[in-house]
Amino acid sequence: MTTGITLQTLTLGPDGPTVPALGVGTWAWGDSLFWDYGKAYDDSDLQAAFQASLEAGLTLFDTAEVYGLGQSERLIGQFMKATGQTPAIATKYFPLPWRFSQQSVAAALTASLERLQVDAVALYQVHWPLDFFLGQKGLMQALATEVKRGRIGAIGVSNYSAQQMREAHGYLAAQGVPLAVNQVQYSLLHRNIETNGVLETARQLGVTILAYSPLAQGLLTGKYTPEANLKPAGARWLNPRFSESGLTKLMPLIQALQAIGETYDRTPAQVALNWLVAQGNVLPIPGAKNARQASQNAGALGWQMTTEEQEQLRGVAGQV
Repeated sequence: MTTGITLQTLTLGPDGPTVPALGVGTWAWGDSLFWDYGKAYDDSDLQAAFQASLEAGLTLFDTAEVYGLGQSERLIGQFMKATGQTPAIATKYFPLPWRFSQQSVAAALTASLERLQVDAVALYQVHWPLDFFLGQKGLMQALATEVKRGRIGAIGVSNYSAQQMREAHGYLAAQGVPLAVNQVQYSLLHRNIETNGVLETARQLGVTILAYSPLAQGLLTGKYTPEANLKPAGARWLNPRFSESGLTKLMPLIQALQAIGETYDRTPAQVALNWLVAQGNVLPIPGAKNARQASQNAGALGWQMTTEEQEQLRGVAGQV
């Protein structure tokens, strides 16, 4: 994928920023607890991933203040400064128990903006629907204030249930501000939002779904097979799906992704991401730890599988 190819776009919520229909997740940027930052990849790899993403037309980067304890935001800030390019940045606020005032929301945002070296972010999300002393109403009021101050382009939530999303939407509506996104886990292997009301409610409210772990942390890439005996780095190996029996059970889905990929000259990962885009109102944010992964992710856009192929994948995924 190179600059000049027209990519599908998506508007976040009713009137948020319009961005490519695929983003870049940066959980692994600077994180050595869950991921293997500093061992299998370093800052130069991540800078190459940043540059390759931009060159492929992917201009939405999703981060959070807790990713690498602020290191993910710092790296993105450094990369933007080094390249002179300012893509759309989405970051997240973590509702810690001791953040009990609306001022604490403003302070957390200020700290994120300083790490990112920017005056405003395109999207600011509440990382988890935790309620302590500052309830959801106060939290949404604080966020709405920041939209009016111009430091946030749009407001999002993350990991919110259908009911929690409705509640947040209502509190923001009272402030005259829309809810733009709900960032949740969604992939061919994790389709809970299709049955728990989140996907349906998001469509009703005009809220965009940001799909994290859209490749199921690598399981849908085809890289991990029972024969390869390849263990994922970091904490992922704890997931039983990465065991030999788990991977054996997964093979029919990998084979279906490969077969459809051959039709379009695409990889299993590109097919899995394209399937999510095809659901409508869904924006996957796969991670990229190097330039190759970033370029490959971008190949999920610019083409479309048939409805029959989409349903085939849904059916096979339901059996694994």
